[in-house]
Amino acid sequence: METVTKKAKNTIKSEDLTISFEVDKTPGEIFKAINNVRKWWSGEIDGETDKLGDVWTYSYKDIHRSKQKITELIPNIKVVWHVIDSYLSFIEDKEEWNGTDIVFAIAKKGDKTEVRFTHVGLVPAIACYGECAPAWDFYINNSLRNLIINGKGDPNKKE
Repeated sequence: METVTKKAKNTIKSEDLTISFEVDKTPGEIFKAINNVRKWWSGEIDGETDKLGDVWTYSYKDIHRSKQKITELIPNIKVVWHVIDSYLSFIEDKEEWNGTDIVFAIAKKGDKTEVRFTHVGLVPAIACYGECAPAWDFYINNSLRNLIINGKGDPNKKE
């Protein structure tokens, strides 16, 4: 069995899950929306999610729990959450997200602003990819995007 290194170290590789979109909003509006995690990610969130060094936990039923630390916070440019601890009930390696990084990059592209999400370490070779990639696609392309555009996320995906 092939071993996949999960220690991301914030170095993005082509196989890492990446989702991007462009909107007619300022980098500041996007940065604010990303950091307002409760408005676009379902489940229970405990702790602050908008300051460098903040540690917060996320839980959704008995399916997913994780603890993130904000390791990079560059206003209007970049947000990085480092996954300190995780539990995913639906795969064999319940701690598969441990050591991965969740990166949001914000950049002006002409008259639009690009949001580029990358879960560094979430690659097709690991078990969670098949279920986590569509979930992230929903949260980034629908819930976060709607929060940025309309001021209202859709954090509770139909179950």
